[in-house]
Amino acid sequence: MSFDHDSVVSFVTSWGLIYFIIMAVGVLVYVFWPSNKKRFDDAKKSILDEDDEPWKK
Repeated sequence: MSFDHDSVVSFVTSWGLIYFIIMAVGVLVYVFWPSNKKRFDDAKKSILDEDDEPWKK
């Protein structure tokens, strides 16, 4: 089997799309998994917890 440019492009366009869809679904499942809610809520609030003042020299 020869790998010319057209066959590589057709392979990447078909399987690359499937790969990215699977990765996006995996990220969405991870983000909306119930046990990760506390982790994301803590990250959302942590930026406001520590520094309430402007930076001083």
